[in-house]
Amino acid sequence: MNKYRQYVLPAAIVLGLLLHNVCAALSFLAPVLIFIILLLTFTAVDLRKLRPSSFDLWLMLYQVVASVAIYLGIRLFGGNKIIAEGVMMGALSPVASSVTVVSCMLGANRERTTTYTIVGNLMVALVAPVMFTLIGDHPEHSLWSAFILILAKIGFTLAVPFFLALVLQIWLPKVNGALARRAGWSYYVWAFALLITLGQTIHFIFLHGEGNWRYIAWLGGLALLFCAFQFWLGRRFGRRFGDVIGGSQLMGQKNTAMGIWMANTFLSPLSSVFLAFYSVFQNLYNAYQISRKKT
Repeated sequence: MNKYRQYVLPAAIVLGLLLHNVCAALSFLAPVLIFIILLLTFTAVDLRKLRPSSFDLWLMLYQVVASVAIYLGIRLFGGNKIIAEGVMMGALSPVASSVTVVSCMLGANRERTTTYTIVGNLMVALVAPVMFTLIGDHPEHSLWSAFILILAKIGFTLAVPFFLALVLQIWLPKVNGALARRAGWSYYVWAFALLITLGQTIHFIFLHGEGNWRYIAWLGGLALLFCAFQFWLGRRFGRRFGDVIGGSQLMGQKNTAMGIWMANTFLSPLSSVFLAFYSVFQNLYNAYQISRKKT
C-alpha cells in the first residue's frame, strides 16, 4: 500500500474541493478522526520520556511575538482590522494536531514534534484569551470564559488521547503495542480528515465570499505569502536545532480548523478566511513534499 501513499493526499485535496458541500455536512466527524490520529501517534511514543526543550520555548516565543507584532504593525500603519486579525491568526493558531504524521513521514524527530504538539497547544490556550480580550470584537466573552472555551475545544482532541495513551503504556502495554504497530494507519485517517476539513474550508470561503471579494482576495494572497514564509523560516530555525523538517512543519503547519473557530468566536468572522486559504496552501505544500519523498 505504501507505493500508493504519495497519491492519497492529492486525492483527498481534489475530492475535498469537488465535494465541499458533502464535506461540510460531515464536519462533525473531524474531531473524532483527529482523536484517532493522536491516539495512534501517542501510543508510538514513550510519553513518559517527553521533555520540553529550548526548541519548544523558541517556537512558542515566535508565535507570541509574531502574532502581536503583526497585528500592531498592520494597525499602526493604517491597515484594515480584518486583515490584521487574519494574518495575526496565521501566527497565533496552534500547531496542527496531526503534524507528527506528516513530519515523521518526511524524516522529523517523532518525540520532538509530539512534545511541541502538546506544549504549543497549551500555550495558545493560555495566550489567546488574553489577546482576544484586548482586541476582540465580542465583549461578551471575558478573559475567563475565553480561556474555558478554548481549553475545552483543545481538551477533547489533545488531552484525552494523551492520557488514554499514557494509561495504556503504564497498565496495558500489550494493547499499547498493538496500537503502536498500526501507527502508520494514522496517515490514511488523516487524509480522510483532510478531505472533510478542506471541503468544509472551501465551502466556508464560498459562504463568506459574496459581497466581500476584495477582502477575500487580500486574505488569500497574504495567506499564500505567509504560509510560504513560515515554512521557510521554520526550516532555518530547525537547522539550528538539527531538525530541519521538524522546525518547518511545527512553524508552518497550523490547526486551521481551531484557528477558524477562534476567529469566528472572538474576532471578525471574515478574518477566518485567511486561515481557510492557509489550510489549502499548507496541504498543497505537504502533498508536494510527500510526493517527492520516496516511500
